[in-house]
Amino acid sequence: MRIISYNVNGIRAAIKKGLIDWLKTDPADIICLQETKATKDDVDVKEINDLGYHDYWFSASSKKGYSGVAVFTKIKPDKVVTGNGHAQSDDEGRVIQLHFGKLLLINAYFPSGTSGDERQSFKMEWLNEMLPYLNSVKKKFEGIILCGDYNIAHNPIDIHDPKGNKNTTGFLPEERAWMDDFFASGWVDSFRKIHPEPHRYSWWSQRFPSVRLNNKGWRIDYINVTESLTAHIVDAEIFPDVKHSDHCPVYLELSNK
Repeated sequence: MRIISYNVNGIRAAIKKGLIDWLKTDPADIICLQETKATKDDVDVKEINDLGYHDYWFSASSKKGYSGVAVFTKIKPDKVVTGNGHAQSDDEGRVIQLHFGKLLLINAYFPSGTSGDERQSFKMEWLNEMLPYLNSVKKKFEGIILCGDYNIAHNPIDIHDPKGNKNTTGFLPEERAWMDDFFASGWVDSFRKIHPEPHRYSWWSQRFPSVRLNNKGWRIDYINVTESLTAHIVDAEIFPDVKHSDHCPVYLELSNK
């Protein structure tokens, strides 16, 4: 099973930048998208279906053209669940879940907190609701994959300037502590399992074009798995040369052996 997680920062804009052509290269069996900023009706899904992908969407109901997640998969799921039962999160279309036998795939767009104190408070509330939820569903599945834009750089190695950003949302002590608790509760950072090296990022600020050119980024996009799947990790990667967004795709390959 080959999985991509990708914050496209607006799927219609990403399509104009060549997203469909990239999908034609068969980058993965399952493509998890965040920040679609669209509904299924806004996109010509025939192009996607013609490539062999089934498409599943969960879009924001509270605000048109905001947030939203989608999954394109060549492996048909047994069941699709939209949301996680937390009303404000579900209103913003932040979580979609696909069941593949005894395996659960969760695609989540974590709140960013960048637009002020109110959204930072919502972000922490969301995180503090999400962890118990994840721990509860862990008991029901043999393995879980949690794809998404987490909007948190966990450790200093995951951000180009940890000292300069120590008081910046996305690298705040309380956010990083949540990540500590998350991994301590039985989750594995699949990318770091294979890649201990620095300077590997998945997001670059768009304010200055030189930021991406000079790789002054953050690693805030993850495909993490429960410990039960650790032995099945074959490969994990980040693809900074794929440029339809201010993020780039992150990749995980799992074996079924």
